[in-house]
Amino acid sequence: MSEFVSTTITKFTSVFSAIAFFFIVLGILFALAGRANGKKARPIALVIFLAPSLVLLLAGLIIPGIRTILFSFMNPDSNDWVGFDNYTWMLEDPNVKTIMVNTILWILVVPIFTAALGLLLAIMLDRIKHESIPKSLLFMPMAISFVGASIIFKFVYEFRDPGEVQIGLLSAIVEFLGGTPKDWMLSKPLNTFLLMIIYVWTQMGFGMVILSAAIKAVPADIVEASALDGAHGWRLFRNITFPMIKGTFIVVLATGVVGALKVFDIVRTMTGGNFSTNVLANEMYSQVFVQFDQGKGSALAVILFLLLTPILIYNIRSLRMERSHS
Repeated sequence: MSEFVSTTITKFTSVFSAIAFFFIVLGILFALAGRANGKKARPIALVIFLAPSLVLLLAGLIIPGIRTILFSFMNPDSNDWVGFDNYTWMLEDPNVKTIMVNTILWILVVPIFTAALGLLLAIMLDRIKHESIPKSLLFMPMAISFVGASIIFKFVYEFRDPGEVQIGLLSAIVEFLGGTPKDWMLSKPLNTFLLMIIYVWTQMGFGMVILSAAIKAVPADIVEASALDGAHGWRLFRNITFPMIKGTFIVVLATGVVGALKVFDIVRTMTGGNFSTNVLANEMYSQVFVQFDQGKGSALAVILFLLLTPILIYNIRSLRMERSHS
């Protein structure tokens, strides 16, 4: 026990020493940048101030990314090359095909419902009195972790055998309406959509807040002029409001797509990926930390990165276009 404690203390001491050394060097560099004069002052300052960020980016993102790509062409222990075997496994394994189908379903369903419900709530609450109160309540699930939200919905989807008291909210409602409750997490493909509800519930408040801010930013004189021209209700929203918040709506949609691609906590907590609910991020975790197969896990990570890349590029281009127009 004492040996373990001493080893732990030694490790913490080494870590804190490295952090302290990093900040001391950083302080020295900043001091030198502040004293630089003349034409070289600006380039020197830029290099010194950007260097820490570039080092952290290199150590925390670029090098691990390159290593992951290399590991995807290696065996489970990452000590021998296997070529494209890990990618061939993804094409041939029926379980991976199910995982890909589920991931695509998440990408198609979750962002649309998250953005649409957020927009609907933003419109409904836009002109009511004391709107901050219902908005705060609807935004509150955003503060709950996906694990916490999953535990809450475990009670919602709880199922008891017929004849017993149904403590699950969904089962109790179905029984009250005269239906027959069932084990919801075993019902395929309904269980996948029930998991999506958890994500939508936690994230629609985010979409509501962002879109509500965009709606309030629509110039009042344009809305009043359109109303004088006879544009009311749906016509006003379709021709004036939505075109002016379209960019924000697309950002919320793209954020939902990224979140749906990376979803892990909900699936891991609710089903562990069983009963045909598995998705790409959860399988990647299972391969690396359960099956101890770094090759297949890295190949799945590469595929996940390739799916995310077009969305990231689109977001960057959208931001550049907004800046150029502003």
